Amino acid sequence: MNVAEWILVAFLSVTLLIFLIVGIILIVKLIGIANEAKKIVIKGQDIADSANDVVENVKGLTSVGNVVRTFTDKYVDPKFKKSRKEKEDGQEK
Repeated sequence: MNVAEWILVAFLSVTLLIFLIVGIILIVKLIGIANEAKKIVIKGQDIADSANDVVENVKGLTSVGNVVRTFTDKYVDPKFKKSRKEKEDGQEK
């Protein structure tokens, strides 16, 4: 072989080696990005599920009966509720 042919073969071999190394690095990085995207999707689904739970809670609080029940449970004296319940039980018998 000629010297020119050897130089050309060496140049092409080095170029192929560089492209192989860059390709392997790129594949490893893309796999890492895919894993991160998977984590983001899972987190987004968790956030959507939490948002659905919040919507259900708000929907429960917007009806008048639930608002009154929540108010009475928190602010009406438990003794008053207890004594009133005892009176109602006594009238039923």
